[in-house]
Amino acid sequence: GWAAEFRKAFGRDSGGLIHAYRTEDADTIVVALGSVLGTIKDTVDALRDKGHRFGVLGITCFRPWPTAAIRQALGNAKRVIVLEKAFGVGLGGIVSANVRTSSGSPDSVYTVIAGLGGRPITRESLARIFMEVDAGTAPALTFLDLNRAAVDRALARERESRRSGPIAEALLRDVGLVTAQLR
Repeated sequence: GWAAEFRKAFGRDSGGLIHAYRTEDADTIVVALGSVLGTIKDTVDALRDKGHRFGVLGITCFRPWPTAAIRQALGNAKRVIVLEKAFGVGLGGIVSANVRTSSGSPDSVYTVIAGLGGRPITRESLARIFMEVDAGTAPALTFLDLNRAAVDRALARERESRRSGPIAEALLRDVGLVTAQLR
């Protein structure tokens, strides 16, 4: 396969398309990519210490999408949480869409959008949403730590003025930030 070809060409392993962590007996597997995986693994370790069976599947290659490897890795999980750091309007979570097509039971896939606008992704917030999914009380799509009051104020302003405009600046003002602080 491609891994053997890579090894032959470069004299080393490619590192693989996915990395599984504590997934062997996991009821719920969290799928993510990138730097957030360390925080997720720490969260899973803490939840494991409390008797909850979570695992982590790190995706190291987005294209080509490793469908067969992901299907096998998620095969025994009852629930899958996909942690996304991006959101495609009209599509939803981009990684989630791929995971759904790869999993055997797409209805048990939950999407968590986190870190938008550079927001920190904390172990406490992750543990909270992971436990909500585990308990069956989480919606299929969650925006982690979203300031809903600020969003509601922005939507109300937009309805009142009936025009589109620089709502990002108004949202930042509502949450106490000015654009200069973000640079």
